[in-house]
Amino acid sequence: MRRVLALAFVAAVSLAVLPDTAQAQSRPEGGQNADGSPAQSQQRARTLPLGRQANAGPCPIVRILYDAARYVELADNRALAANVGYTGEIEGVNSDCRYRDDDPIVVDTNMLFTLGKGPSAQGDARTYRYWVAVTSRDTAVLAKQYFDLPVQFDGEDRTSVSESQTIVIPRANAQTSGANFEILIGFDVTPEMAEFNRVGSRFCVDATGTSPGTCINR
Repeated sequence: MRRVLALAFVAAVSLAVLPDTAQAQSRPEGGQNADGSPAQSQQRARTLPLGRQANAGPCPIVRILYDAARYVELADNRALAANVGYTGEIEGVNSDCRYRDDDPIVVDTNMLFTLGKGPSAQGDARTYRYWVAVTSRDTAVLAKQYFDLPVQFDGEDRTSVSESQTIVIPRANAQTSGANFEILIGFDVTPEMAEFNRVGSRFCVDATGTSPGTCINR
């Protein structure tokens, strides 16, 4: 499902001259093949689709916030496998952007969610909640919006869902670069869930059978 997030603010920030990390590093040209003919450069030429112009600057960085990358429900907040309800993980995100002149920055994102049901899950459907936030790079949150993600398991204990968002970031002027912004994505988690994620906890099965499903730290 594609949705549009239009951020109601004007970013009054100055131009930051930073490299575009989305572009591959160039390799030196030259050299010869075994027959003495000129070797082709290993760096494939980067071309734009017909009708598309280069952006005025780099795209904002888009990343998943580690503390909110996973969603793990635990009955009574006890970290045992038998207490696990619904779970989720944001597996990854792809993004692209476009902006020219003094136009807003339009960022298209596609996120992959992996969802699951544990022994304590009730029912075959769950509506998860996640958020998308735009920050002024390393400083303040400029805008944050929550979205519902309804999931049907259809009798299975896990499934995957792809979700798309289009984020529109106004710019103060043509000199405002996308490098000034960062886009963060995460589940709407409780403080206990965030701490569970923060310490890198995972479940294991005790081979001795004395304490199955205990939580361990990586």
